[in-house]
Amino acid sequence: MTRQRVILAVLIFSAILAIVLPFTAFAQEEVEEAVVQYRPFLFGGSARVAVWIVAELHLMFAAFVLGVPMFAVIIELVGVRTKDERYNKLAHELTKLLSASFATTAALGGVLAFFLIGLYPGFTHYMANIFHTTFYIYAFLFFGEAFSLYAYYYSWDRLLHKKWAHLLLGLSLNLFGTALMIIANSWTTFMMSPAGIEKETGQLLSLWDAIANPLWNPINIHRLIANVAFGGFVVGAYAAIKFLGATVDEEKAHYDWMGYTGNFIGLAALIPLPFAGYWLGREIYSSSAVMGNISMGGAFSWAFIIQAVLIGMLFIGANYYLWAGMDRIKGAERYAWWIKYLIVMLFFSIAVWLTPHNLPLSGEERSVIGEQYHPFSKFFGVMAAKNAAVNLTILVTFFSFILYRRANKGQTVLFSKQGKGVKIALIIGAAASVALLAWYAIGLPNVKVLEDAIRPYVWPLVILLGIQGGIVIASTILTFFNRGVFAQYLLFGFTIAISVIYMGIYGFELMGKANLLLRYLSVSQVLIVIACLITNTMIDVAVFSRAQSVGGVAWGRMSVRSQYALILLCVTIVTMMGLMGFVRSGLRLDWHIYGVLRDTSDGAFTPSYAYMGEVVGITVLLFLGLVTFVFWLASLGEKKAVEKAELIEEVIA
Repeated sequence: MTRQRVILAVLIFSAILAIVLPFTAFAQEEVEEAVVQYRPFLFGGSARVAVWIVAELHLMFAAFVLGVPMFAVIIELVGVRTKDERYNKLAHELTKLLSASFATTAALGGVLAFFLIGLYPGFTHYMANIFHTTFYIYAFLFFGEAFSLYAYYYSWDRLLHKKWAHLLLGLSLNLFGTALMIIANSWTTFMMSPAGIEKETGQLLSLWDAIANPLWNPINIHRLIANVAFGGFVVGAYAAIKFLGATVDEEKAHYDWMGYTGNFIGLAALIPLPFAGYWLGREIYSSSAVMGNISMGGAFSWAFIIQAVLIGMLFIGANYYLWAGMDRIKGAERYAWWIKYLIVMLFFSIAVWLTPHNLPLSGEERSVIGEQYHPFSKFFGVMAAKNAAVNLTILVTFFSFILYRRANKGQTVLFSKQGKGVKIALIIGAAASVALLAWYAIGLPNVKVLEDAIRPYVWPLVILLGIQGGIVIASTILTFFNRGVFAQYLLFGFTIAISVIYMGIYGFELMGKANLLLRYLSVSQVLIVIACLITNTMIDVAVFSRAQSVGGVAWGRMSVRSQYALILLCVTIVTMMGLMGFVRSGLRLDWHIYGVLRDTSDGAFTPSYAYMGEVVGITVLLFLGLVTFVFWLASLGEKKAVEKAELIEEVIA
């Protein structure tokens, strides 16, 4: 009980800070000229770097604490429906990690509040003037999340036979956590796209407009998906380390299954994440063309090349783990011949995705090639090629998962003999896909910003959206006539032909004639791919829902290399979160609040990539060290429980 008391003490202390600080440090009084606006960090250190590191550590732990409850509750629900004790055990173990991490998240939040008050008093006071009402709501929501979390965790055994009540506690935990994230996102996005204020004076006009600024919804969606991916890959790394240290076959089997589940959740969230990231980037550009230009075409352009490398590592690592996992499945050898082709498509797509448009060439090298851009790589450095490449990467990864899912499936059941629920789900999925395509295709020709001279170039996009809708309908009909597998291949083939090949080439034509349409081309590509993913998932569920098993899965029979892949995925996504956090913060340049409150401190400068790499690297190491320590603390209670059980068995014997 000692560890639990320490955690609760830290939690209560952090909660008191969350309540008291808004009333004390954020007192509503005018800032006079004599008030110090900035203070240096300890021993003259950089205040900006100190605040950023603490904020990023808090964000990383918050991502884990917000992401894990979502799939923990879903896993518990699956266990209730299937009556499989493995799911209940896994959900309980995930919640144990969650409870150990929550106090650290709260403590880092308290430290961040102290740092902002002490190092940036003027900025903190201004933000309090705007958002002080949300501070109080945030504090009460924090208490709600804390009570829900510990009630959910410590009532696990007590509510073992009242799972509906326990699941409601888990649902309340997710609701409180999501509400906290949404409120905090309003503060962050306000700094990049301020709204609801008088720009000249900074006076608040509408609190709701300040909260619902142009970037609020995009970052809500992006962070919600990213948190799930982040939590999944961290859980996968935890399972991999436990698997490598396991000596009993039962433990290896359990942690192998846990690692697979973590990778599956991370991968499921990773696939739609580029779509959400594109939406966020587009809205940043729409909000401020300056920030949009410096993000991918200016000061931070090479940071996005680094991001492309990290994204490539995520997709390659996740695919490799899936392919390695097929060794433990009897019958998977039927699909092994696909892997070599998938590898070629995956590596080619990643190569295009990370190719820069403007290579760092010296004057002599530039004179040799005779132009500013490389005559070959310049075609792969533009967004027309990169959009096609990332869509192909997503399709290849999804296809790998489809192969993995059906690897153990043998003889299928006639679709006419499937249950009504499966048929209804297929129809709903196909209808949703067609509705999504139709909604955009109908509205696209009527976009007001399109000039008459370039309006004809939009009709090929409308036609292609219509063709994809027709393919979705045809695939659904084929499934009803017991041709579901053929329908899946048909849908994949047409999606690659339309979204990747044709639209990729058409993008180069639009660059020369109607560059404005590139953003609408990108959205069309995304919607076509999303329609393929949704419909293909429904068809796969419908076709293989009652299929015979070939031979089962030999959990625990995984190579050591596959476990290192899980650890690599964790390190990669942590690094990418740190990198993009640094970029998002840096896009404001020397503004605290873009265009409203300028940053006049000594730290208001755009860092070099070497400096950025050092700060992000230190932050990643700190997070990995802290999360390892927290998980080790959580394991101490488990060891004591095992030792106590063994002692009781010895006494009884």
